Amino acid sequence: MSAGGGTKAILAALGANAGIAVAKFVGFLFTGSSSMLAESVHSLADTSNQGLLLLGQRSSRRRATREHPFGFGRERYFYSFVVALMLFTLGSAFALYEGIHKVQHPEPLTAPLVAVVILVVAIVLEGYSFRTAMSESGKIKGDVSWWGFIRQSRTPELPIVLLEDTGALLGLVFALAGVGLSELTGDPVWDGIGTIMIGSLLGVIAIILIVEMKSLLIGEGATDKQLETICAELTGGEVERVIHIRTQYLGPDELLVAAKLALAPNLELAQVARAIDEAEARVRAKVPVARLIYLEPDLDRQTV
Repeated sequence: MSAGGGTKAILAALGANAGIAVAKFVGFLFTGSSSMLAESVHSLADTSNQGLLLLGQRSSRRRATREHPFGFGRERYFYSFVVALMLFTLGSAFALYEGIHKVQHPEPLTAPLVAVVILVVAIVLEGYSFRTAMSESGKIKGDVSWWGFIRQSRTPELPIVLLEDTGALLGLVFALAGVGLSELTGDPVWDGIGTIMIGSLLGVIAIILIVEMKSLLIGEGATDKQLETICAELTGGEVERVIHIRTQYLGPDELLVAAKLALAPNLELAQVARAIDEAEARVRAKVPVARLIYLEPDLDRQTV
C-alpha cells in the first residue's frame, strides 16, 4: 500500500507542478513579478523532485547482488535526501536571493491581473495534489498526528509530497499577497517581501526534510509499536523470552529483525528449529514488513 499510494501521490504532484511551472513562467514574463519568478523556480524544482522520487522507487526494486546482498531499498531514502537538498538550493536559496534583490531594487509590476489569475489557478491545482497526498497518507497514517506521521513514517515519498504541497500552497498565498499589496499600495517592495517569505518557508521545510531523510538514510529501526508487537510474537511456545533484539529498515517495505531468544532447556535440535520457525511465522503474520528475520537460540543465563 505504501509504495502504490506513494506513486499515486507523486504522479498527482508531478502533473500539477509541471502545468503550474509553465503557467507561472508565462506569468512572470508578463508581469516581471519576483514572487512569480520565485514560485516558477519552486514549481520547477518540485517537478524535478517528483521525477527523482519516481526514479528512486524504480531503482530500489532491483534484485539483490553479491555486493549488495540486502538489495537496494535504501535508494528511495537516498533520492529523497537529494530532493530535500534540491528544495533548499533551488527553491529556498533562489527565492531569498531574488526577494532581497527586489527589496533593494524594487521594480513596478506590469499586468498584475495576469499574475493573480495564474496564482488562483495554481492554488486549485496544488489543492488537488495536496488532497491526493492527504488521502494516500491517511491510509497508512493510523492514529498518529500528521506531524507524528512525518516524523515516524519509514516511507519517504508521502511525507515529502505532503510538505512540498503544504509549502506550495502557502507559497502561492504569499505570492498572491505580495502581488496584491504591490498593486493596492503602489509600492513594488511588497512583491520582494512576498518572495522572501516564500524563500524562508521553503528553507524551513527543506531543513525538516533533510533531518528526517538523513535519519532514514543512516538507518532507523522499527517503531515502538512494531517493536512491542515483534517481541510479543517472538515469545511463546518454547521461547521463554527475548534476550535482546535489533531491527533496521533496509527500505520502506523491508525490515530486518535480529534477536537472541531464550529457549526452554533440554530441547532437541528438531524442537529448537521448530520453535524458531514458529516464532518467525508469528512475527511475519503480525508485521508483514519484517521480511528478513535472523533468530539465535540460547539458554536463559538468568535461570541456569
